[in-house]
Amino acid sequence: MSDTLIVSTSRVLEVKHSRFIVHAAPVTAPEAALAFLSQVADQAATHNCWAYRIGGEYRSSDDGEPAGTAGRPILAAIEGQGYDQVVVVVTRWFGGIKLGAGGLVRAYGGAAAECLRLAERRPLIAMRELEIACLFEDLGHVHDALGLHHAEKLGESFGESGAQLRLQMPETCVDALKSHLRDATRNRVRFIDAPEAAPKE
Repeated sequence: MSDTLIVSTSRVLEVKHSRFIVHAAPVTAPEAALAFLSQVADQAATHNCWAYRIGGEYRSSDDGEPAGTAGRPILAAIEGQGYDQVVVVVTRWFGGIKLGAGGLVRAYGGAAAECLRLAERRPLIAMRELEIACLFEDLGHVHDALGLHHAEKLGESFGESGAQLRLQMPETCVDALKSHLRDATRNRVRFIDAPEAAPKE
């Protein structure tokens, strides 16, 4: 299971007189990652290199450093620290001593990894949306079970014979809820699964 940051964080370090500042933040969309980049990037610095990972989406930039020496190591640090829904920006001020390709990879990747290692993190929980159709006589059992299995009611509608509820809950709790309601209502509750929701903090 991946983690995300709880709050934005930063770290400063120096490598052969080059100064590096790392800024990292939790994000749930590429637009938010690019907005954070615009917010923390220093246009007076030599480079503002960055990477983000949001589920299956990821992107990185070397911002003028030799190809593959900054953005990719930052992305590798995000993955190596077990993070998702995170953007990391590493800003560098050149100190007069060239670091070489290997030195740049170590500096950018190491700075990002150290910042993420020390950050406060929270597990991302895979969520599932589903619908329940039940008779009016079973509504009490259904509502009692929702709290027990960490299900959040997103919507509720009523028909002639019963109700339909739309829920969001942790993926790992779905089977337990189904089993609970099957036993409590003599298998009268009908489950309609919806596509998986995005991970939630």
